[in-house]
Amino acid sequence: MQVSLDNHFSDLCASGRKCLVPYLTAGLEGWIECLHAAAEAGADAVEVGIPFSDPVMDGPTIQQASDKSLAAGTTPDSIIANLAKSPPPVPTIVMTYTNIAHHMGYDRFARSLADAGVSGAILADLPLNEAGPWCEAADASGVATILLAAPTSSDDRCRAIAERSRGFIYAVGLLGVTGERERLADSATMVASRLKALTNKPVLVGVGVSTPDQAVEASRVADGVVVGSAFVRRMLEGASPEDIGETVGEFRTALDTLL
Repeated sequence: MQVSLDNHFSDLCASGRKCLVPYLTAGLEGWIECLHAAAEAGADAVEVGIPFSDPVMDGPTIQQASDKSLAAGTTPDSIIANLAKSPPPVPTIVMTYTNIAHHMGYDRFARSLADAGVSGAILADLPLNEAGPWCEAADASGVATILLAAPTSSDDRCRAIAERSRGFIYAVGLLGVTGERERLADSATMVASRLKALTNKPVLVGVGVSTPDQAVEASRVADGVVVGSAFVRRMLEGASPEDIGETVGEFRTALDTLL
């Protein structure tokens, strides 16, 4: 069911809850069941990766998952159809790259997401100054455009990103690609702190958040986290939906210590 992400995340933050958004690559075996397991284990929304052949933001784990998914014949249409058929019980956000939306056509892509009950979208390589046509199409279909703010973004650019982003602002935790790290980068809390000083909208940290302890560290400053590679790696290793749910539950339990 499509919901307003502005209200959803603002209400969560107002309650004091730290938001948890797991990312899972669509098209891997059991991915729909894993989404449902993540939701049932305490995810506040789920982020669905639509695989792309040149995922410039993603590191080896998600690149491998994307390649495996594409080799199995996954397409954007098949992913959207599966989401429409078996929607998770929490808001769904898709994450992909601009080429996917452009190839389908912004209006058609946005409408197809809305028809499938998807609430938001992240086009990871779409810069703010080129986002207008997509944002107009997404707005018309009720799909929230979530924009990314990098550690190197100026305050003026962060303000503009925060103004245009819907649901939450995605604070990119480090310069580089997605992947698991032994420690949380200092830049993760730095960019979150800067954004929190510039906007009242929720700020979630993603990229480089790998463990429950790191999620807690980031969320002492931010309003929550997006976690991807830690879950996708487990899917590549053959984890069951129950295993994924258990791992999500570990993050949820850790974040709830901040209530």
